[in-house]
Amino acid sequence: MKNILFPLLVLLYLSITSAYARTGYVTDSTKYALRAEENSKSSIVTMLPTGLKIQVLKSNRDTGYSSVKTEKGTRGYFLTRLITDKPTDKWYLDKANDIVKTLQQENEALNKRLEELSNGYGKVVHIEQQASFERDALTQKLINVRATAADALGIQKQRDQLQERVIFLERELQQVKRKNQALEDNTKQNWFLYGGMLSLFGVVIGVLLPMLNLRRKPTSSWDTF
Repeated sequence: MKNILFPLLVLLYLSITSAYARTGYVTDSTKYALRAEENSKSSIVTMLPTGLKIQVLKSNRDTGYSSVKTEKGTRGYFLTRLITDKPTDKWYLDKANDIVKTLQQENEALNKRLEELSNGYGKVVHIEQQASFERDALTQKLINVRATAADALGIQKQRDQLQERVIFLERELQQVKRKNQALEDNTKQNWFLYGGMLSLFGVVIGVLLPMLNLRRKPTSSWDTF
């Protein structure tokens, strides 16, 4: 009975401990005291985190402390055994994490820029297509304008020719009118001359007829005898 109970108790204990067990990691975020004097009982000036860069001014092997100065200018005494010649693994890890974070940010920025360029390329292609359509339309309009201009030049040339013809005909008409006026004037003069001549002829006839009658009367008297 005891041989069976003991393994059962061990199994129960293991099951209980495994139920409360959890996974964990040892933290490296440690801070150490920077003291005002070279002993552990002196007042603390400030706490220095792991991986902080400091300037070692002087070391004392007897006390185990070194006189140091931080980048901000804070001075004090720090345990020499806690000072290393190179940064700790946590410092390198933090630097690596910072680099990774920076690369991720740059990657996101590049992806965003790539998306903007893709959208911009699409817009550029669309704009180029529109510009091509507008160029073709303008080219056709230019052809039409040139054709219209050619027609207009032809029409203008015909108009100029017609105007010259009209001016020539007007001059011819004026000459014809002047000739007709001259003919009318000559006709009136001729009719006036003809009327004067007829009047003169009538006067002459009126004068000659009595004279002819007088000459005939004596001849008639001789005939009576």
